[in-house]
Amino acid sequence: MAMVWGQGELFPTANEKEIQRTKFLLKKYKEMTILMQDFENYEEELKQTAVDGETARRIDQEDLHADKTANAAILIEKQRWVYQQYRFYTHQLRRAWGLILDVEEKRAIEYRYIQGYSRKETLLFFRHSMSDSTVRRKIDDGVMSIANTLKLIGFFEQEIKKFQM
Repeated sequence: MAMVWGQGELFPTANEKEIQRTKFLLKKYKEMTILMQDFENYEEELKQTAVDGETARRIDQEDLHADKTANAAILIEKQRWVYQQYRFYTHQLRRAWGLILDVEEKRAIEYRYIQGYSRKETLLFFRHSMSDSTVRRKIDDGVMSIANTLKLIGFFEQEIKKFQM
């Protein structure tokens, strides 16, 4: 795995695009975990629904007489692929979150993104121990820490390679 860092850079820092990607994935974290759990719990039912239901009748809206069984198989594989992508993303985010050294940053990120509370709810939760601006700064610093860790472990390069294939 070739790392594209600055010369002599032992701990790379994430660029603005990587920070924004990290923030986007963190905002989707709770949704991804819920969908993964649903897929794990109801995979067989999803398969049966794809075969029996109208979802697989026409994957392509242009196709008036589609092979429903073949389309159901494609739909099931697509759902499995999405599940595997979500597992990869959530695992890497959780791994990077676990490496945050500042306890307050870690707690703020956990409450805001891992547990999925809104920014306002997070501010209210920490109101007794920190000011609103401190909570915002801890969240921003935590996102930066996660983005830097993701860069260090090669996450962004892996992600680019996956979509270039």
